[in-house]
Amino acid sequence: MTAVRVVEPSEAPEEKPEVLAPPPDIITTPCDPWPRPYYLEDGLRKVRPYHFTYNTYCKQRWRGRELLDIFATEFRDRPQEYYKDAIECGNVVVNGQKVPSVREVVKNGDVISHTLHRHEPPVTAQPIGIVHEDDDMIVINKPAGVPVHPAGRYNYNSIVEIMRAERGHGWNPLPCNRLDRLTSGVMFIGKHPKAAEKLTDQIMARTVKKEYVARVIGEFPEGDMMCDQPVMQISPKLGLNRARASGKDARTIFKRMAYYPPKPTANGVETEADDDHSEKEKIRDSGMAWKSKRGYSIVRCLPLTGRTHQLRVHLQFLGHPISNDPIYCNQRVFGPSLAAGDALSDDDEDIISKLSRMGKSEIAEAMDYHDQMMKEYNKRKAEKMTGERCDICDTPLYSDPGTHELGIYLHARRYACQDGKWDYETPLPEWALPPPGINGPTVTAETDPMALLDGDGRPTVTTEGYSSNRAHKNPKPSKLKPLWTMPG
Repeated sequence: MTAVRVVEPSEAPEEKPEVLAPPPDIITTPCDPWPRPYYLEDGLRKVRPYHFTYNTYCKQRWRGRELLDIFATEFRDRPQEYYKDAIECGNVVVNGQKVPSVREVVKNGDVISHTLHRHEPPVTAQPIGIVHEDDDMIVINKPAGVPVHPAGRYNYNSIVEIMRAERGHGWNPLPCNRLDRLTSGVMFIGKHPKAAEKLTDQIMARTVKKEYVARVIGEFPEGDMMCDQPVMQISPKLGLNRARASGKDARTIFKRMAYYPPKPTANGVETEADDDHSEKEKIRDSGMAWKSKRGYSIVRCLPLTGRTHQLRVHLQFLGHPISNDPIYCNQRVFGPSLAAGDALSDDDEDIISKLSRMGKSEIAEAMDYHDQMMKEYNKRKAEKMTGERCDICDTPLYSDPGTHELGIYLHARRYACQDGKWDYETPLPEWALPPPGINGPTVTAETDPMALLDGDGRPTVTTEGYSSNRAHKNPKPSKLKPLWTMPG
């Protein structure tokens, strides 16, 4: 018989965790210019180029890969030849040391540093509006086209850094809600962590009522409409989302404020603002449903959930995308139908591929196609490469962006506490006001989106004719009826 010895816990061999080497002395940014190198020109806030160092620990997916391969595949800001030269000349280093070869293999715990001459894109020179300020919080009217946090090509041209530059180097603004770079409107900036945490908790608990305003292509249906199509992120890298049955719960109530048809001509015939297309182009366009939608609508959007790009995706799904949305109103990416009513197709990889290939030299064909207020759109320059290069770092230079690139027609107009303790709103943006010489609403009426839901927080719908559709129209506040049946 073999004796079995029981090992007491105190005698068991100790399992030692993996011990990594202490972090190296990471290269620091060569300068932290103060005052920030801003200057205003042609209605834009610009930043003079400056040297900057990015530092990042090796990500899990980078382990065992060559340094140049990581830069060439993970970063799209510059061509591969630039990264090759940067590694060879020591502008890209690992653990503070120049590597012997671009084929250096990166391992867990490595710190990669990249020092470069940074060129930030310009943003609008429109000042950040102050809606309210007290000892705890600043409520601002964020201009369109300005990112909230430093990210990607933007650093000093961000809400956080612009406000820091205005109030002092040591001041630390704490954003409490999210707005996309292209979106304008109400934002909350905490003055101290406790205030920021309190408001963030309210927003996360869905006890804050939100109202947005959008300008969409075509004649949006009248009445209250619920869209509860789930939203799924299909590409984190590109920030692309789609309506998908397997996505996360997402609900929005829409209500049309106004519809503005195409401007009549002298003989009374309605035409598009810029209808100088050839017969060949008209035949091509006849197969594109979105191009047959005439005029535009101003729509109130009352989100009941807060998914990324929720309003943009829901409006696209309903067949009325935001008219100058460079992603969700882009025929080159989504095809002739612009993915209206599409929650079942399996073309996500194709969509991702098309969007990732789009460069600064391309302009979304769908952008402002129907907008008579911008009939010269196709004649305006977009932000694109000029063919010139920086004298210091040889980086290709871009032209200034056109006004159509600084934002989209989506504005966070109002945030209000559900129990009535606070309520902040902004005026309607200029693009939501009636065109010159035409009567239309200049303010929005009070609407409580919660009144359209039952006790479980779901839309109140009739069952007659209902067939798994995710869009409902409500001619009366008490009932939401089907608008149409989703294909498939």
